[in-house]
Amino acid sequence: MVHNRKIFILDTNVILHDSSCINHFEEHNIILPITVLEELDSFKKGNQTINYHAREFVRSLDGLCSEQMLNGGMKLGPGKGKLFIRLERDIHKDLTAIFLDFAKKDHQILNIGYYVSRENPDTQVVLVSKDVNLRMKARSVGLLAEDYTTDHIPDPNRLYSGCRYEEDIPSELIDMIYSEESHFPVENLPDMSQANANEFMVLRNGKNSALAMLDSAGEKITRVDKNIVYGVTPRNAEQTFATHALLDSALPLVTISGKAGTGKTLLALAAALEIRQSYRKIMLTRPVVPLSNKDIGYLPGDIQSKLNPYMQPLYDNLAFIRGQFPEKSEMHQRLHRMMEDGKLCIEPLAYMRGRSLVRMYMIVDEAQNLTPHEVKTIITRAGEGTKIVFTGDIHQIDHPYLNSRSNGLSYLINRMQGQPIYAHIDLQKGERSALAELASNIL
Repeated sequence: MVHNRKIFILDTNVILHDSSCINHFEEHNIILPITVLEELDSFKKGNQTINYHAREFVRSLDGLCSEQMLNGGMKLGPGKGKLFIRLERDIHKDLTAIFLDFAKKDHQILNIGYYVSRENPDTQVVLVSKDVNLRMKARSVGLLAEDYTTDHIPDPNRLYSGCRYEEDIPSELIDMIYSEESHFPVENLPDMSQANANEFMVLRNGKNSALAMLDSAGEKITRVDKNIVYGVTPRNAEQTFATHALLDSALPLVTISGKAGTGKTLLALAAALEIRQSYRKIMLTRPVVPLSNKDIGYLPGDIQSKLNPYMQPLYDNLAFIRGQFPEKSEMHQRLHRMMEDGKLCIEPLAYMRGRSLVRMYMIVDEAQNLTPHEVKTIITRAGEGTKIVFTGDIHQIDHPYLNSRSNGLSYLINRMQGQPIYAHIDLQKGERSALAELASNIL
C-alpha cells in the first residue's frame, strides 16, 4: 500500500506546456477533466509548440485503454499512479454563489477538482495549473493548487552567471596571462574545483587585473582580449567576455542574459557580422509574444506588416551597426547587400520550424519567452557548422505561463553550465544611457 498518495487534477495549459507531463507525477494518481480534452481539440491544428503538445498528448492517450481511464483508472507504469478521466458535473452547491459564469472552462475544471476533494477527504487533492488566476481561485475555495514545476530551476537569483572574480592573484600569474603564452595551468589558482568549462574570470591584484577564462578542458586559464566587432567596441569586462564567446567557433552554443540596455542583441549581431564568412547565413529571430490579449491577427495589413512591430528591435540594432560607418562606405553597403541577398535575415521564430539549420549563425532574441521544450527543439535542429546564440532577460517575461524559474533561457543556462561546447555570460551593466540604467535599477 502506498502512503500519502495524492490526486492531481491537470489543467489544459500544463499539457500544452509539456505533453509528457503525466509521466512526471511518480506514484500519485492523475485526473484529467473531460473539459481539458475538449480544449485540447481546439489546439490540435497549427504549427506552434502548443499545437505539437496537444497532438502528442492525444496520441499518447490513444495508446492507453480509454475504457479503463473512464472506470477504474489506467495504470501508467511500474511505480506510477493511475490516470482517470472525469466527466463534467453540475456545479457544486458550494460554488454556485461564487462562480456565476459556469460556462468558463476554468470553472468547470475547478468544479471537478472541488468534487474530487470532497469525495476524497483523506487524500490530498491538488489542482495543477500554470494559470496563476486559476490557482488563486482554487485556493479561495479551499482547494490546493500548484504550478507545474518539473522543468523549474531551483533559484533564479543563484543562476550561473558565467563569470567569477578572483582577488589577490599573485603578480607572476597576471604577468603570465599578459606574456606570449597568455595562459597558465589551472592548478596555480586555489579553489577552482567548482569552476565550469569556459567560465570567464576577472583576475585582480591591487590595481593590476586581467580578463581570462578557464578553457573547455578545465586545464588552463587563458587570456581574453578585447575585440572590436563590426565597429562595436565592448565597454566593460562582461561585454568583452561576451564578444569572445560569440566569436569562438569552438563554442556552438552561447547564452547571454542581462537587463535591458546591456547590449545583448547588439553584440551578438555585430559578432555574427564580424565572422560572417564562416557561415552560410546569419539569422535573427525572436518569438512573437503579444503584450495584451490580442494577437497579431488584430493588427492591420499583410503578414509582414503585422510582424514588423515585433521584429523592430532587431532592425533597430542593425541600424545602429550600420550607423557606425559612412553611408557610402563598403561596410555600410555590405550590410544592405547581405539583406537583399538573403545572407542576413530577420524572421519570427515560428517561421523557423522545419528548417535545416546548417552553417548558420542563429541569434534567438528574447529567449526568456520560450518554453524549455521550444529551446530544446531549436538546438536539436542545429546542423554541422551552426552556432546558436540565445539572448534575453529572465526577469522580463511577456509569456503568460512562464516566469523566471520556468522559462527556456533559465532552464538552458541551468542545464548546460560546464559543457565544453557552451559558454554563458550575464551582462550586469547597462550601456544604453545613464537614464536607461537608472530606470532599470530603481523603477
